[in-house]
Amino acid sequence: MPRISKKGQWMPESPIRKLVPFAEMAKKKGHKVYHLNIGQPDIKTPEVAINAVKNTDITVLEYSHSAGFESYRKKLSAYYKTHGLPVETEDIIITTGGSEALLFAIGTALDQGEEIIIPEPFYANYNGFSTASGVTVVPVTTSLENNFELPPISEFEKLITPKTKAILICNPGNPTGRLYTYNEIVLLAEIVKKHDLFLIADEVYREFIYDVNEKHYSVLNIEGIEQNAIMIDSVSKRFSMCGARIGCIVSKNKDVMEAAMKFAQARLSPPTFAQIASEAALDTPQSYFDEVTIEYKSRRDTLVEELNKIEGVEVGVPSGAFYCIAKLPVDNADDFARWLLESYDKNGETVMIAPAEGFYSTQGLGLKEVRIAYVLKKEDLIRSVEILKDALKVYNSL
Repeated sequence: MPRISKKGQWMPESPIRKLVPFAEMAKKKGHKVYHLNIGQPDIKTPEVAINAVKNTDITVLEYSHSAGFESYRKKLSAYYKTHGLPVETEDIIITTGGSEALLFAIGTALDQGEEIIIPEPFYANYNGFSTASGVTVVPVTTSLENNFELPPISEFEKLITPKTKAILICNPGNPTGRLYTYNEIVLLAEIVKKHDLFLIADEVYREFIYDVNEKHYSVLNIEGIEQNAIMIDSVSKRFSMCGARIGCIVSKNKDVMEAAMKFAQARLSPPTFAQIASEAALDTPQSYFDEVTIEYKSRRDTLVEELNKIEGVEVGVPSGAFYCIAKLPVDNADDFARWLLESYDKNGETVMIAPAEGFYSTQGLGLKEVRIAYVLKKEDLIRSVEILKDALKVYNSL
């Protein structure tokens, strides 16, 4: 029998999706499953995006340019400028989701065997993307105790070796909801400039910020690192268009964009209908985002308040995105998450959570933690936490 590659063997499982078979079995038993495991918004996609696809008069579904529609990139450039980002049309390549943009960024910035520093816990697929590229993840650990703030510059510099080529952040963060302060972004800028590294920033949750005194600072806002900065973006969360699979890679560094274009040409082009929807989505009125922000802030406050009522549970307070990390009074959150789906229900209902161990690169961290996505309506979040509270009592009495 042919042997699969070492990359195939080492590719990590998704902590978000690996329990899906158990959720499917629970549903076959007739149980209702509240999905707290995945960031699939229930907010309606803007009608302007849906209608753009419905009303198209395309008769031949052709390839687009490998960089994406020029009309879309021009419109994106205008969008970024309204948000204070100095992005020109030629600084943008449209990708098949933010995931492909990350693959392009890692493939462009790092060679096989080189190292990328990522604050952990981090979006689990960063491990997968790095593994697929033959790149080694070097974690710098943050913790729930101080709401996942970045460690001092000295902690980063301890990890820098001749193989280090980039630092990757998510801002606001998945899975922590951490919104980096201006000082934290400046700290990272100082490091990458001093050591001649790339700073890759996944900024797909830019619009999801919940406190009036908080502000998002993009890596593209920081003077002096224009040649170091690579931004990743996506329509998935901003417009509740996860299924569109449209993202982009953005950089002022022409060498980066020329190299990324080679990756883009190799995969031919991003999907046409999804680009039509995404371009139209840029006409979404500000009122849409205002309403969404109010809704998610309310959900965040509800979730954190309810979780804090459970004895032994510790939870961070996210400033952005729509996730939080909660530490549960269990020895192994992975085992507990599986048990919830396999062996537990409360009046025919249970919950699905994402064990947080898979969001860490350091062995043994996150064993008692879970990531919770607050993408359900408030009454469902309250019911989910009620179920979780009861489940913890039952589980810990076994």
